Amino acid sequence: MHLYDIEVPKIDGSTYPLSQYKGDVLLIVNTASECGLTPQFEGLQKLYDMYHDKGFTILGFPSNQFGKQEPGSGKEAATNCQLNYGVTFPMHEKIEVNGDNAHPLYNYLKSQKSGIFGDKIKWNFTKFLIDRDGQVVKRFSPQKTPEHLKHAIENLL
Repeated sequence: MHLYDIEVPKIDGSTYPLSQYKGDVLLIVNTASECGLTPQFEGLQKLYDMYHDKGFTILGFPSNQFGKQEPGSGKEAATNCQLNYGVTFPMHEKIEVNGDNAHPLYNYLKSQKSGIFGDKIKWNFTKFLIDRDGQVVKRFSPQKTPEHLKHAIENLL
């Protein structure tokens, strides 16, 4: 299996293949709109604005698995992110990132970069950096703020 073989859910319930991002550098983030780390959306949007025209995309995947901090639908989460943080990068329908119902994307990401983090997502705003060939290059903890990812992103652009 390859990252580009995986289909992900849009907010409207339809799906699309990640192959549409072939050649882009990606940052994949599990999000929550009622988390203490939610202000990271502002920094993520700044990264997106700074590097998007160079082939960088952020993909946000709301999840309610950590402290029930994403109680609404994916559409409600995306609206909240847009209104409160000006988010314009793609947000998706809510998914599970751990457990028996974990989305195949997160099973794949965790299998590629577990390391010191183990095989589970520990909290909201875990970030995976993907190179232009679809390879998972780095996994960042939730506490690693978007501002601290610039160097790693620039190295892949």
